[in-house]
Amino acid sequence: MPFCIGLTGGIGSGKSSAAEIFEKLGAALVDTDVIAHALTQPGGAAIAAIRRGFGDEYIGPDGSLDRGRMRRLVFGDGDAKKKLEAILHPLIREQSRARIAAAQAPYVIIVVPLLFETGAYRDLLRRVVVVDCGEQQQVTRTMARSKLSEREVRAIMAAQLPRAERLQRADDVLANDGDPAALRRQVETLHRTYVALARDA
Repeated sequence: MPFCIGLTGGIGSGKSSAAEIFEKLGAALVDTDVIAHALTQPGGAAIAAIRRGFGDEYIGPDGSLDRGRMRRLVFGDGDAKKKLEAILHPLIREQSRARIAAAQAPYVIIVVPLLFETGAYRDLLRRVVVVDCGEQQQVTRTMARSKLSEREVRAIMAAQLPRAERLQRADDVLANDGDPAALRRQVETLHRTYVALARDA
């Protein structure tokens, strides 16, 4: 099994930006969000089960998951959230593990937004790196990217682990309050550390 590092962080912290830099430096990248998106695209492996479990109104005209409608449902209904996770999580885990097993890089970065909240993949991970920024920055970035209201973004943040607890549980932290060059320098330093750790493992 390759040497695996979990990468996580609150919504809007810059997980994708950090992961992209790791990949460019030579790490293998397994992004569970990307896998989830593929599973819920037209013809995706989760669509039939979502249609059966939730009805046609949660499938868009193009045959993909209606994300906005599903987001509104699961944030207000714990049972619906569990039902969706029961469909998606086993498929995501299966595809993630297949990609990890096939990786040819010095180490693997596994991006899991709710890593601490779900406890997923802990059996595979040797370290966890948290991408961190101030809460107002999280809100601003997420609103710009996702066209959500501040209230919606703060509701998502409230469902995630508090920032202080996430930082406490991290092995490594990437501070993403500054410019992209500052993030890149931090990732380059961690990359060298991870290559060395993987070589000695």
